[in-house]
Amino acid sequence: MAKPGTQKIKNYGLDFKLRAVQLSKQPGVLVKDVAESLCIHPFMLSKWRKQVRDGELQGSVPSLEAEAVAELRRLREVERQFKRLQMEHDLLKKAIRFASEQKAKSLPSSRQTGKPGLSK
Repeated sequence: MAKPGTQKIKNYGLDFKLRAVQLSKQPGVLVKDVAESLCIHPFMLSKWRKQVRDGELQGSVPSLEAEAVAELRRLREVERQFKRLQMEHDLLKKAIRFASEQKAKSLPSSRQTGKPGLSK
């Protein structure tokens, strides 16, 4: 059994690293999105990118599927739309809360119209 605080380090193959770097270099694709889609930390991918630039990681670059690049772009667009919808949702909740408070303030039952206990 592992001790608390220890982490298991996963070793990735050269092809995996080179493919990840190649994906991250595509126009319109962010390092963060590639890392998320591959279930790795963005720092790891940035490190591999630096190693490729410095010549520490070398090898034949595996062919890149156009579908993978298109999927990463689609993921980016869906995330952008999701964030926009979340902001709109939050704004609508605030508007509903504000309208409800205004309505509650304007109801006759919520105002005191005379001295308590006296009837006309």
